[in-house]
Amino acid sequence: MNSLLKKGLYAITPDTAKTEILLNKVESALQGNIALLQYRDKISSANEKLLRANAIHQLCLKYNVPLIINDDPALALSCKAEGVHLGQSDSSIQQARQLLGKNAFIGVTCHHSLSLATSAEQQGADYVAFGRFFNSTTKPGTPLATIQTLSDAKAALSIPVVAIGGIHHNNAKPLISNGADYLAVVEQIFSADNISENCRRFAALF
Repeated sequence: MNSLLKKGLYAITPDTAKTEILLNKVESALQGNIALLQYRDKISSANEKLLRANAIHQLCLKYNVPLIINDDPALALSCKAEGVHLGQSDSSIQQARQLLGKNAFIGVTCHHSLSLATSAEQQGADYVAFGRFFNSTTKPGTPLATIQTLSDAKAALSIPVVAIGGIHHNNAKPLISNGADYLAVVEQIFSADNISENCRRFAALF
């Protein structure tokens, strides 16, 4: 199993129509001391995604930040990303592992379920993500993950834990102190006027 690098901010890209704007935003985040970057894109065509993923990976390599591709092991393989993040309805951990090899980082969304997380760890996941913790535009609906979810997970699991959903500077600290190794953030990073400075503020919480 891989050990992920330093703990910290896990930036997830927003849906952005213009590739140039997306790349500028990503580079600003990379300059802000983030620990991981996930390319998540619900609007582009397959060809466009590959072009973007390759360009983003080049930026990630420049700043030595692992790139995780959302939901798409084949795209992760094509752009040589460091890993993939799977939802509960995406391909299995075993399939992703076969495709991407033993060194790839594989993360799994576990919502607020410790049993899903334990099962993911047994199947070889490198990290699990819990959330929503707070109200979130990216993941609408009632927040069901709690501080207790984190502390239970830390007691039960030996892999890193990611918290996601409505996280901002003022509510992040309790998540970290109760066991979140990474905070996954979309809106609060990429809608900021100064993305790099915003990321550094999050990173400083660790």
